[in-house]
Amino acid sequence: MSDLVLYQVVDRVALITVNDPDRRNAVTDAMSQQLRDAVEAAEAEAHAVVVTGAGKAFCAGADLSALGAAAKEGLERIYAGFMAVGRCTLPTIAAVNGAAVGAGLNLALAADVRIAGPHALFDPRFQKLGIHPGGGATWMLQRAVGPQVARAALLFGMRFDAEAAVRHGLALTVAEDPVAAALELAAGPAAAPREVVLSTKASMRATAIPGFLDTDHHEAAKDIELGPQATSIESPEFKARLAAAQRR
Repeated sequence: MSDLVLYQVVDRVALITVNDPDRRNAVTDAMSQQLRDAVEAAEAEAHAVVVTGAGKAFCAGADLSALGAAAKEGLERIYAGFMAVGRCTLPTIAAVNGAAVGAGLNLALAADVRIAGPHALFDPRFQKLGIHPGGGATWMLQRAVGPQVARAALLFGMRFDAEAAVRHGLALTVAEDPVAAALELAAGPAAAPREVVLSTKASMRATAIPGFLDTDHHEAAKDIELGPQATSIESPEFKARLAAAQRR
């Protein structure tokens, strides 16, 4: 794997680290592609996946320059990494060591379980940037925390520190070392027969709403959001906010 995404398998658990700490692990097309490749590699050889970020941030969202230049096809490329996590057939844990913002929040939400470090921050920030949520964020947040809290986040700008994330069901627990805690949790599926792990996750996807797969709901939500998000990126309001952010 490229240095933008670090990948290792230890005791049947794949540890995937988005690795651009100087830029707070902001997502570019290249990082997203490498993240997707890492998930595919894990599906071939591991029993579980832990995703985390290098340095102080988990993931600061999409690179603003890449986002500003993106049309629908560009947005799909930015989404590719966390969509791969969402589709992953293995149990997935996000070890959220710091800020998870925008697309970084999507990356955390795409995992089955989130463990928050003491400095974790879950921040949608789409509205503050002047853009529509994307990547299935509206569906993933409602699935995680319910409609009221999701609307507080996406419509009113509510953010969640580690304790608030646990209180609202966005994270499972707070751990001083979230990666170590995630690896400890992943030891369960690592020790189980792989086919049992895969079939149990598949059954849970199918029984969340009987008759539908949850991955189909995520894909549908992404497609619903894609047009409005692309339109919002073309708006003068977003371009002005992007220019201001780049000047800073």
